[in-house]
Amino acid sequence: MENSQSFKPLDKERHPPYLYPGYKSTVARSPTRPLIPLRQSLAELTGPVYGMDAIHPLDNDLTRNAVKNAAPHGQRIIVTGCVLDDTGRSVPNALVEIWQANAAGRYLHHNDQHDAPLDPNFHGGGRVLTDRDGMYTFTTIRPGAYPWGNHFNAWRPAHIHFSIIGVNFQQRLITQMYFPGDPLIPLDPICNSIPDENARQSLIATYDHEITQPDWALGYRFDMIVCGPKMTPFE
Repeated sequence: MENSQSFKPLDKERHPPYLYPGYKSTVARSPTRPLIPLRQSLAELTGPVYGMDAIHPLDNDLTRNAVKNAAPHGQRIIVTGCVLDDTGRSVPNALVEIWQANAAGRYLHHNDQHDAPLDPNFHGGGRVLTDRDGMYTFTTIRPGAYPWGNHFNAWRPAHIHFSIIGVNFQQRLITQMYFPGDPLIPLDPICNSIPDENARQSLIATYDHEITQPDWALGYRFDMIVCGPKMTPFE
């Protein structure tokens, strides 16, 4: 995460604008005045933080952390990758959280009224700390697409939300991971709000046969860069 002492504005050619008319909710929530960077205080730089004692052994396994010994519906997948800084160095001990819809394309949330079944064995959330090499791993199921009302016949591609927290809660970045070959990606205003094609492609995971486990789960690789000119597009 970048230090506020050396604040650098995001590259507008690579990252999505705050206002993108095709993504309707940005019309109401985008700032109307120039942003003012705020320097972090000592309290913000020193805590609070997460430690290993706050992470449960099953927190990164969404196929088991809702109900033990009861598998959710859907195709099992393994998603792994590395959190990196702008020099390519790994970022250890970063808290990586994910949340997602179930295999039918529905979130376990009262605001989600999509006419699709809930899965009692899947709550759609997980977390893990990156290891000494900046690596994280989640076992989950592939989420389904769902309608979202942004425009006529609007459907969100299958995706997983990612949150990365650095040394304190003020250092939080949120992004989305998509799946290769999804025909809905070119139609998605959220993904298309990113002006740079290479930046958009960085949000699409790579199928990795080495990560795939025989007779168990398909494997995907998704690395994230948290600062610098090649920074992963974050919300």
